[in-house]
Amino acid sequence: MQELYAGLAEIFETDTAEVNADTVLAEHNWDSLAIVSTIALVDEIRGELLDGAALAECVTVADIVALIPQAQAA
Repeated sequence: MQELYAGLAEIFETDTAEVNADTVLAEHNWDSLAIVSTIALVDEIRGELLDGAALAECVTVADIVALIPQAQAA
């Protein structure tokens, strides 16, 4: 998950230490560009394409993780 958190920190333009499962997306730059960037990030590190509409419904980073099939099995 550290690779995902680091990538999200870059998308949010914040310190990696500030990103964890409980991070509230609305408190960061969670907009359409961030959603597209997150789709690309997860595809790059996990090989999974996430649904943009499902990502738009996410409230926390944990919600994003729940959308990643390989992350649920880990």
